Amino acid sequence: MHIEYLENFYKVAKAKSISKVAIETHLSQSALSQQISKLEKDFDSTLLIRSNKGVELTEKGSIVYKYAGNIVRTLEMMREKLEESDHVLKDINIEAFWTIANYSLPCVMFKVKKRFPQNNFEVRSNKASVIEENILNNICDIGVIYGKAKSQRLSSYKIGVDKLVLVAPESYEIDDVITLSELCRHPLVLLNDSMDLTELIRGKLQEVGCGNLNILFKSDSIESVKASVLNEFGVGFLPYIAIKKELYRKQMKAIEISDLVIEYEMYVIYDESEHNQSVIDFIRYFKDIARKSLC
Repeated sequence: MHIEYLENFYKVAKAKSISKVAIETHLSQSALSQQISKLEKDFDSTLLIRSNKGVELTEKGSIVYKYAGNIVRTLEMMREKLEESDHVLKDINIEAFWTIANYSLPCVMFKVKKRFPQNNFEVRSNKASVIEENILNNICDIGVIYGKAKSQRLSSYKIGVDKLVLVAPESYEIDDVITLSELCRHPLVLLNDSMDLTELIRGKLQEVGCGNLNILFKSDSIESVKASVLNEFGVGFLPYIAIKKELYRKQMKAIEISDLVIEYEMYVIYDESEHNQSVIDFIRYFKDIARKSLC
């Protein structure tokens, strides 16, 4: 039995006319009548009574019509889902500032994958300026950075706040609260993180009339700064999201600077105009879950 024959029988029975359905399906009346005849042969039953006024269902035809309706509706739903699947992206590329990618996004991606199991996700770390360029050039679909996007083409959505914390080993001799000028007395390890931390602190030091910072070295690696602090080489500035565990385990202690607070707002950035609806739906969910589930 051909599914097409069953579908056309259902249309004919519903319209009570072979000629109307023949026009609708772009078939000749003869071809459509042959399909119904073959269907009747398959079921070994007369399904329609033909007359000059149109067609009427027989008793057995009414049974077939009832179940054919369920089959036709199921087929239509299946075809709709198949068409939808053609528009669902299988690969979604996400780029984030490297501290966010390494420490904040894992919890988010766990929930995103549960919500979109059919998609493949790749998370890469990058500088904010490069992330913006990659979104504009359709190299990645969504970005997570500190601060709003600079390009007017990109939308920005705030998902949280991170702060840079001055940390020291538990045994290191330093007060729990210090002033910015007192920071100059301590050897300091800084992240070379493209966040202009050094210039920010130097500007503040000039305001309070303090001399130069005692910088041991700068590093691109959070783990390198952590290791230097844990080995008591000095104190260091690290994102709070990167040292929460060490603070909880009392491997390090946070030092408050009374006249300096360094906070960075985190934003999801994206180009809404460049995507189809399926990606917009993903971005909408990502924004919401990222606001709630950053590690």
